[in-house]
Amino acid sequence: MNNKIDKEIKDRIQQWLGAEYDNDTVAKVQNLVDSNEETELIDAFYKELAFGTGGLRGVMGVGSNRINKYTIGKATQGLANYLKSQFPDQEVKVAVGYDCRNNSQQLGHLVADVFSANGLHVYLFKELRPTPMLSFAVRHFGCQGGVMLTASHNPKEYNGYKAYWNDGGQLVAPHDKNVIDEVNAIRSVTAIKFERDHTKITLVDEDFDTRYIEETKKLSIHPEAVSAQKDLKIIFSPIHGTGIIVPKMLSAWGFTNVQVVEEQMTPDGNFPTVVYPNPEEEEAMTMAKQKGQKLDADVVMATDPDADRVGLAVKNRKGEIQLLNGNQIGSLLIYYVLSSKKAKGELRDSDFIVKTIVTSNLMTDIGSSFGVKHYDTLTGFKFIGEVMTKLEEKENYLVGGEESYGFLVGDLVRDKDAVNACAFIAEMAAYFKTQGKTVFEVLLELYENYGFYQEKLISLTKKGKAGAEEIKQMMADLRANPPQSLGGIKVKEIRDYSTSVAHVLADGTKTSIDLPKSDVLQFITDDGDVISARPSGTEPKIKFYCSVKEDLASRDAYEQVLAKLEDKVKRIMADIVKD
Repeated sequence: MNNKIDKEIKDRIQQWLGAEYDNDTVAKVQNLVDSNEETELIDAFYKELAFGTGGLRGVMGVGSNRINKYTIGKATQGLANYLKSQFPDQEVKVAVGYDCRNNSQQLGHLVADVFSANGLHVYLFKELRPTPMLSFAVRHFGCQGGVMLTASHNPKEYNGYKAYWNDGGQLVAPHDKNVIDEVNAIRSVTAIKFERDHTKITLVDEDFDTRYIEETKKLSIHPEAVSAQKDLKIIFSPIHGTGIIVPKMLSAWGFTNVQVVEEQMTPDGNFPTVVYPNPEEEEAMTMAKQKGQKLDADVVMATDPDADRVGLAVKNRKGEIQLLNGNQIGSLLIYYVLSSKKAKGELRDSDFIVKTIVTSNLMTDIGSSFGVKHYDTLTGFKFIGEVMTKLEEKENYLVGGEESYGFLVGDLVRDKDAVNACAFIAEMAAYFKTQGKTVFEVLLELYENYGFYQEKLISLTKKGKAGAEEIKQMMADLRANPPQSLGGIKVKEIRDYSTSVAHVLADGTKTSIDLPKSDVLQFITDDGDVISARPSGTEPKIKFYCSVKEDLASRDAYEQVLAKLEDKVKRIMADIVKD
């Protein structure tokens, strides 16, 4: 074995060549060794998979840092051990779901096997379903936990494992770290119980869809607008994923003119028509957008493989189908919900909205204008779910979202829900249309009333062990030598979430940040621009976010102000993004 591979990695490789692993796994590892695949061996064995903002996520293959039957089995055994320790005097129940990805169904059944072998009662989805339905199932069946097999919007070579607690939200502190401790305590795969106990497994069939759809429909704010605009032209694509349930949801709400992108309706883990199955990427929505343009659609929507993110395109002032970003979609949903509830006299003092720290402050401005309090969380919808659970029965969650295309209206689940969001986007468009407005025109109204916010995200991909070390060094360099100005504008404040300290540079004032510690840096300029840097918790990327703002005197000045803001963002990003 190559001498460049350190002892810790060699020890892990030797362990995976042991008799406790199946012949196929051993043969694949041995082939990597015999072929001297140094980079692959290092990347596959240099660490154990760990929970990030979205649980376990990684490339499928053999190795301790890969998604396979043993890493998934080990995670499930650790979770089973922890659940049994936390709920010792009751039958522990868990829900298990899976999406369209290659191996998701097999891994879902493997998770059910391990749970049942440990005496837990499993509600196993009979077929692939969206992630939010797993969250709904945990709450509906009174489970203590749950697991969803998905890598969300990652490339096709990935898969993943989202673990849920009894509130229907993904694991947060202290449970996430405690589960990892339980997982790490498993020293041999012989400690993993793989033999299924069929008496402990209940299959969840398509009848469950009706319950989920009916409960979601109860959240509708303006059913009369849907009735009036039932023929609203809607184009939808699930991008080969579990969003195939969305047309059924839209039909149940009363929409009769939903047309799908047929080429993308068949679930397929190879995602043959897109480069990345991520509606954040313009390319992924190309086919839906083209069909929308051809048919003069009012709304064009597409969901990611596990249907917890949704992309949206609408007609702009020129009649062209224009993509909106996650900040714009979330702001529109918040405005729709709050303005509608105010008009109905349904806003309460206990109402609140939630967003993440890298999401547009336009959402905050909208909430404040309606007298509705807001909460900021770390990046990851699990933190929004955590706020919802903490404030349950004290305050009333209305709507929340994050710039990465994840939204939730109402508190039916504890995760972002693209199926829910698609229904509300369609209802929102119908309601605005009854008022003689397009969705894009309402967006311009928001800019006129609250300021024209322009955001941009730049992601740098750094794969493998070397990439992880490079990302770590980039963050260290930013902390050691923080920019004093960005885009020619002086930096006023630096917020370091790893130390929970906000530092005002002019007078040296330091205040504490009331959020859990996280590897995030934010720079606030004299103009109020917000620039953030953070390593992704789910992908081998470091992400840079920029949000700038300018007054919009009238919608006729939209193009001019947009060009000005885009130039400003470009200058700022050139100063901070060093690839």
